[in-house]
Amino acid sequence: MKKKTLHLTILFSICFVFFWFSFSIYAYGGEDTKALQVAYESYQQRFLQINTRWQIDGAGFQVIEEQVFPIETKSYGQVFMVPAIDREYHRLVLFFARENGTIVFKTDQLECNNRNPGKLEQPVVELTAVSFQELNRDGKMDIILIVTCINSSGSYKGNPYKVGEVLFQDEQGFYRDYRISDKINRFSMNKSAKCIAAFVKGGYSTEFLYTASTKQELLAHGFEIIREQCYYRQFEKLGRLEVVPGTYTMADFATFMIYLINEQGDIVWSFQPMGDYDNLYALKGIACKDIDGDGMKDLLVLARYSYEGQENELITESNYSVYYQRTGGFYKDTELVMQNPCSDEDTVAALVERARAYWGWKVE
Repeated sequence: MKKKTLHLTILFSICFVFFWFSFSIYAYGGEDTKALQVAYESYQQRFLQINTRWQIDGAGFQVIEEQVFPIETKSYGQVFMVPAIDREYHRLVLFFARENGTIVFKTDQLECNNRNPGKLEQPVVELTAVSFQELNRDGKMDIILIVTCINSSGSYKGNPYKVGEVLFQDEQGFYRDYRISDKINRFSMNKSAKCIAAFVKGGYSTEFLYTASTKQELLAHGFEIIREQCYYRQFEKLGRLEVVPGTYTMADFATFMIYLINEQGDIVWSFQPMGDYDNLYALKGIACKDIDGDGMKDLLVLARYSYEGQENELITESNYSVYYQRTGGFYKDTELVMQNPCSDEDTVAALVERARAYWGWKVE
C-alpha cells in the first residue's frame, strides 16, 4: 500500500511540474517555447530515471558530498538526504536514499529553482547550509536549506545572494509551502538557519519593517531607533520630516532601516541600505545634503556591515548608499557607489565631497 501511495505521489508531482512549467514558459515569454519544452522533458527524464544513489552522477548531477546527512522520516525510517546540482542547468535537486542506495523520494521543487521564471537554467552556485529541525510541531523532522545564487544577467549580475527554503515532512516525503518561502526571501529572513527557524517556528518576522505605515507600529514590533542619528530635516518636495534610523534584531541579526516620518507619525519613505549584508555592525553616519546639484537634499548613509565568510568566519566591511531626492520621492544611486568604493577610513564628510565632485561640484 505504501509503495502504491509513493507511485501515485510521484505521478501527481510529475503532472503538476509538467503543467506548471508549460504554463510558466508561456507566461514569462520564452523565446523558443518548443525547444524549451523539449529540453525540459529531457531534463525530467534524466531526473526521474534515477532510482539509486549510484545513478545520480551518471545522469548528469553532481552530488554535494559534504552536505549528505542522515535524517529520520516517518514513512521510510532513517534515510540519507543527498543533494545534487544539475551540471547543465544548475538546478538543485534532493534525493532521499536508504543505506543500500535505493531512492525513496526525490524533488526539484525548490525556491532556488524559481529564480529565473519560465527558464530551465537557474543561478544555483552552492548549497550553503542545511539544518534539520522540527518546525511545525507535528513531531516530524523538517529541513532548512540556504542556497547561494549568482545571476548571469540583469542588474544584479555577478552578485551572490542567498535563497532560503523550508521543506516540511509529511506522510509521502517532503513538501514546500511557497507562501513561507516567499516571505523568507522577500523580507530578508534568509540570513541563517537560525533566522529562518525563528520565523517559521518562533513567529518572529521582519515583514513589519516593509509594511508598517506609522512610527508607532514600528516601535510596537520591537524596532529600536538609533537616537544619536535621529533628527528633523526640511525636504524640498516632502516637507519637514524626521530621519529615523534603527534596527530590528532577529536571531542575532540586526536588520538596518531608515524611515522618513512626518510630524503626525506617518511613514513617508523608507530605505534599506544594508542590501544583502547579514547584519549592521555600526552606523557611521547619515548626511542629508544636496549631492547632485539640483538644489534638493539627498541622503548619504555610511555604515559598517558584517557577513559570514566561506569558512564561517565573521567579516566586516564598510559601505555607503546614496539616495537622490526627486519630485516623487527618492531613488537609489546605481553608478556613483560602484565607481567610487569606500574604505574603512572614510568619513561621511569625505564621501559627500567625493560624491559632489562626481557630479561636477567644485571641490576646494
